Amino acid sequence: MPLIKSISGFRGTIGGRPGDNLTPQDIVECAAGFGQWVLDTTGNPKIVVGRDGRISGEIVSNLVVSTLRSLGISVVDLGLSTTPTVEIAVPEEQAGGGVILTASHNPREWNALKLLNSRGEFISAADGAAVLERVALGKIEYAPVHQLGGYQTKSDYIDRHIEKILALPLVDVSAIREKKYRIVVDAVNSTGALAVPPLLQALGCQVMLLNGEVTGQFAHNPEPLKEHLGQLSAEVRLQKASLGIAVDPDVDRLVFMCDDGELFGVEYTLVAVADYVLFKQGAGNTVSNLSSTRALRDITLKYGGQYFAAAVGEVNVVEKMKAVQAVIGGEGNGGVILPQLHYGRDALVGIALFLSHLAHSGKQISTLRKTYPDYQMVKNKIDCSPAINLEKVFSTLAAKYKNEQINTEDGLKIDFESGWVHLRPSNTEPIIRIYAESASAVIADSLARKIMQDIHEL
Repeated sequence: MPLIKSISGFRGTIGGRPGDNLTPQDIVECAAGFGQWVLDTTGNPKIVVGRDGRISGEIVSNLVVSTLRSLGISVVDLGLSTTPTVEIAVPEEQAGGGVILTASHNPREWNALKLLNSRGEFISAADGAAVLERVALGKIEYAPVHQLGGYQTKSDYIDRHIEKILALPLVDVSAIREKKYRIVVDAVNSTGALAVPPLLQALGCQVMLLNGEVTGQFAHNPEPLKEHLGQLSAEVRLQKASLGIAVDPDVDRLVFMCDDGELFGVEYTLVAVADYVLFKQGAGNTVSNLSSTRALRDITLKYGGQYFAAAVGEVNVVEKMKAVQAVIGGEGNGGVILPQLHYGRDALVGIALFLSHLAHSGKQISTLRKTYPDYQMVKNKIDCSPAINLEKVFSTLAAKYKNEQINTEDGLKIDFESGWVHLRPSNTEPIIRIYAESASAVIADSLARKIMQDIHEL
């Protein structure tokens, strides 16, 4: 299994050989490289650390914390937390950076170090390259014994996070409380169980929790997709609930289940939240990545704003949002970014905004879904060995389809008259992702299969 060292952090599977997997040696090396970069660039010897509920989380956290302290860095340990909570805590603690120990939607054998700058945002490509250089060259200097870093734990940041959300003008707490929503939550045995129920209870909702023990023994594949959420669908119907909610292990991705047991649509989490934000604030700009649905563009234009596309990856979306002063943005994987709170994907603020929207609409969630454009998207992937020359593959396909609209900002996106196809190497797995969208599921699938066949022939 692979160890992936990239500008966005370090990810791999637990066990195996150093250099090939995320072993203790690799964890220490990567943590040291990041800690040294924080010291070199900020001079601030404080870093916030938090983790999701993975089986390996405690061991990885101990290694990271000890390494950072050995560099003379004081650590604020949030323990079991969420990615957006750690992002909020970094500037609150006036820290030089942050580390989130989570492999996001990957299965339980994976873990990762995701790296934040002093603003609590994912580090840029240039900063990531600088961290990688320190790791590769061993440019690390540990502190003498009398200058070792301090250590403190803080367990109240999820509560602080929720308080900040409830205080947002866009979150209509009283309107939500009046509805007394019955909500089934699938926390997939991770820290969503610690964060989502308290938020919903503060909003006056009745909560039924599935997979609520934080064991890291994920009850199903932790990526919140339709094929993994059969239990949630059945429970929503059985309980006659108002809706269902699923989050990933680190609570930065958000999916809703309608009252009829059907998915609201992972791509439409951001669309619905943007609809509400734009309605309340008036015309404004929005951003999503190149692999996200066209429906966000349609909603944005309806309110007189401008839509912009960014390369896939939270850091790229955030960079574009800042450049165009977007009022809302995110990614079509269920990631919602509200600049009023912080520049990071945040399932908790997404829940509060969505429920505000639902309460104001006076509709059932299944009825609300029907008010949006009904694009159909298919998502495929192809294993990608190191022997494959992706640059040659993409350039050959671009030449073949030169008469169509071509975008090479992130992999290759081809806009056909009937829909679009986007293919790009994954940031987190050794695969090529191939997404396609059209007004027809048949056409979307046909476009994706056509491109996949082209790749196999190459």
